[in-house]
Amino acid sequence: MANKFPSQHFLNRELCQLEFNRRVLAQAEDTSVPLLERLKYLCIVSSNLDEFFEIRVAGLKEQINLAGVPAGADGMDARQTLKLVREQAHQIITRQYQVLNDDIFPALEKEGIRFLRRTHWNDAQRAWVKEFFFNEVMPVLTPIGLDPSHPFPRVLNKSLNFAVDLQGKDAFGRNSTKAIVQAPRVLPRTIPLPPEISSCAHGFVFLSSILHAHVGELFGGMEVLSCHQFRVTRNSNLFVDDEEVKNLRTSLQGELPQRHFGNAVRLEVTDNCAPQVAEYLLQQFDLGPDDLYRVDGPVNLVRLMGIPGQVARDDLKFPEFAPGVPGVLQKKGADMFKVIRKGDVLLHHPFQSFKPVIDFINQASTDPKVVAIKQTVYRTGVDSELMEALIKATRLGKEVTVVVELLARFDEEANINWASRLEEVGAHVVYGVVGHKTHAKMLMVVRREDGKLRRYVHLGTGNYHPRTARLYTDFGLFTANEEICADVNEVFGQLTSLGKAGKLSHLWQSPFSMHSQVLSFIRNETKIARSGMPAHIIAKMNSLLEPETIMTLYEASQAGVKVDLIVRGVCALRPGVPGLSDNIHVYSVIGRFLEHTRIFYFRNNLAHNVYLSSADWMDRNFFRRIEVCFPVLDKKLKKRVIEEGLKIYMLDNCQAWNMDADGHYSRKVPRRALARNAQTMLLQELAGLSLAQG
Repeated sequence: MANKFPSQHFLNRELCQLEFNRRVLAQAEDTSVPLLERLKYLCIVSSNLDEFFEIRVAGLKEQINLAGVPAGADGMDARQTLKLVREQAHQIITRQYQVLNDDIFPALEKEGIRFLRRTHWNDAQRAWVKEFFFNEVMPVLTPIGLDPSHPFPRVLNKSLNFAVDLQGKDAFGRNSTKAIVQAPRVLPRTIPLPPEISSCAHGFVFLSSILHAHVGELFGGMEVLSCHQFRVTRNSNLFVDDEEVKNLRTSLQGELPQRHFGNAVRLEVTDNCAPQVAEYLLQQFDLGPDDLYRVDGPVNLVRLMGIPGQVARDDLKFPEFAPGVPGVLQKKGADMFKVIRKGDVLLHHPFQSFKPVIDFINQASTDPKVVAIKQTVYRTGVDSELMEALIKATRLGKEVTVVVELLARFDEEANINWASRLEEVGAHVVYGVVGHKTHAKMLMVVRREDGKLRRYVHLGTGNYHPRTARLYTDFGLFTANEEICADVNEVFGQLTSLGKAGKLSHLWQSPFSMHSQVLSFIRNETKIARSGMPAHIIAKMNSLLEPETIMTLYEASQAGVKVDLIVRGVCALRPGVPGLSDNIHVYSVIGRFLEHTRIFYFRNNLAHNVYLSSADWMDRNFFRRIEVCFPVLDKKLKKRVIEEGLKIYMLDNCQAWNMDADGHYSRKVPRRALARNAQTMLLQELAGLSLAQG
């Protein structure tokens, strides 16, 4: 599909993703952001880049090895893309460590939060570290000397390791000159020191510094010539053959352990690593010079994410808030079913609490009138009150059906464990449709009332995960609308049974109708504009990549439709190109919370159609996933979505960025106008965060 459209109309996906990380990095550079939160943003950049290399860069390398893979919609092949990706990634990582060393570390030190470098330890600190090494570190280390009987070890993906150069003979007379020390994952990467030892309120020492200082203790009688930390990132794509698979869970369980040992795609070393050591490591991992990333500091900044939790300094963090609850649910012990029967209920997370969702399923699990519960599970976490409620409901004799997506990236193991526990108590567990990830967020409860069965539904744009519901922006809708409930029942039937897809009254569903419906609604606005009437589309999502959708938006722009796109991450559309996309504006908002909501608004001659979805406008969401897109029918709730989810973000001039036709972003800056931060304003409006706190 991609090749039938002009390549000059599209931006490169991988380069757009790196641009997103530049915007996240800008949060770490922003001195108006609380200091410990800036440190978190640096860690988020590292975490994002890890996954980028594990999935996207690994995919590019696979395409190069296969050869003959066609270029993407932007016309660049994998080899061209990888060259540019490396250049951009090196720039971002260099800047990231500059911000850490030149800005954040010095600022933290002024606040009494110090990372004590090995070269600056005093005698008391040196003695404390030595004792810690012998008591806590050395007993769990297994140094591996490299010789014919000890080849280079299998190095875990993203683990901390040390390459050690040695001189001398060991106890057996061997003259080995190299060894590898692998730091077990059970060891913390940053160790807090007592204040009386660190001479500050919060002193930390890196595990890498401790190992460097005492690595000689691991090789008695030999001389350590050098010691260099390194980290390898591996291909983490899982391969499950759709045609050969007989039992998806069994196949996946066999594949998961290999994720830690996929082909290497990146090697990180410190900037003082000797060239011959770096070259040796590159050879061991079958990597080239362009795959080497030298960093000025710890090779894994993600492990610094835990520091804010270890430092009791609320003044250096975002202010705490208590998520709000809609008025109809504020009464303690409110009967969820009675409330939903009276009218639809909208939740806007994290500004409003996720607890009503938990209350809903908890009430359903023990209510004697409830006969059946059906739910999709994409990401729910290792500990989940929702999953425990489903287990309880099953034990109480209710018909519980759970559609578990086993291929939810990096959550596969947790989902397998929940599937096993649910099956053990007798729940019906299905794994969706092989070849199509079940990404839809649906929960249905069937209740016997007055002699007949009645359905209640919750639909969401985000996961059934209480922790991420505090960190991601999402909408959730409770409804007892009979037609929407019937649609949801039909989708569950497709997932658990066999047969043709039935016609849905309100829901758009991938892979069947969502793409065509999106195009149809865009084309309807185009038709309205051509008739001389005002036409407007506002769409909010994580990513915009699907070529036909982009081309249809270009056509709408040319017809005079005003198109506003709020795209958090990757956007392959070029806005503001004369004659092509003059009427299209693209914004990206990067703030305290990860923007995760998908909202699609079409003016439609003042009908103001509003849809919420779990799906982005990407090929995979339209054609290779089970997704749903659902309308907001209640006029008051529709207005809320437009105001809270769209308009307030388009007015943001603190956390919003404008995108240009080349895929570059410029941050909006409040000038004479009042500063408007959409997320802070929503916290004040929905969660009661005071202006002084915000």
